[in-house]
Amino acid sequence: MPTLLAPEKIIGYPLVTLTGEPASIVVYEANGVDIVIDPAFLKPHRKDYYFFAFVEQGSSRHWIDFLPYTVKPKHMYFTVPQQVHLKEESTPIKGYVASFTAEFLMLEENRILRNLPIIRNPSATHELTLTDEDYKYLEDVMSKMAAEYTAGGDWQNHMLTSWLRVMLIYLSRLYNEQFGDHKVTQNYCLCLFKKFQELIGEHYATTHDVATYADLLNITPGHLNDSVKQHSGKTAISHIHDRLIVEAKRSMLHTDLSVKQIADELGFEDAAYFNRFFKRLTDLTPMAFRHQIREMYN
Repeated sequence: MPTLLAPEKIIGYPLVTLTGEPASIVVYEANGVDIVIDPAFLKPHRKDYYFFAFVEQGSSRHWIDFLPYTVKPKHMYFTVPQQVHLKEESTPIKGYVASFTAEFLMLEENRILRNLPIIRNPSATHELTLTDEDYKYLEDVMSKMAAEYTAGGDWQNHMLTSWLRVMLIYLSRLYNEQFGDHKVTQNYCLCLFKKFQELIGEHYATTHDVATYADLLNITPGHLNDSVKQHSGKTAISHIHDRLIVEAKRSMLHTDLSVKQIADELGFEDAAYFNRFFKRLTDLTPMAFRHQIREMYN
């Protein structure tokens, strides 16, 4: 059984090659024999990059935030940056892994990929079931990606980006088939919502009010709230609170920080108010949540 708790704070890992060099995209084949895993990954951690694993053989259990998953063959697993991961064991898996950074998606030629359902993940899921046809198609695509990554050569990044586009578009079609038709349109509300979400990711520990985010976006609070609600069905303040609750839950599960320490980290001046805030949104006190989620884990 791995360590459920991080030593202090939950550590984030940047994307690096198998030799430890910084990278914006990494692709490799897992051969089902060697274990390609940093021992630190057996402790709670964040990946500062997008992660896709195509599983051909093998099985292991891991957690993504608060949900346990048993890795199974003929499935694709995927996560987005900053989620908390915990592997219960380091067992070898046969298949392919492709990872890339948020900065990679910020490149002008890749920005369209940011709006794909598999990247936005509106259903907050992390696995896709593959039919025989899906399996063969993705195995072919990812084997070509891995071969290109290993071989190198002229225009390698262009080749990898082209294959990655194919993979992500194909997976987005599967995503819509399996989790509903979440069509993404290039409209104003979507663009504003994306910018708002990015700002929350940067400032959630220091900024808890809609007005400040509206100022950062150079619009009025009412306009921000209306646009966010039109796109997501939820108010702007709900999104801010949701992020605070997610980060609080991550710390309650994966660290031994006190409620007061977590409240301080999230920008609450009063631990008692943080307790009331947490209970109002989750129907549990922070300590009750910690007890419940750790019981489920064990």
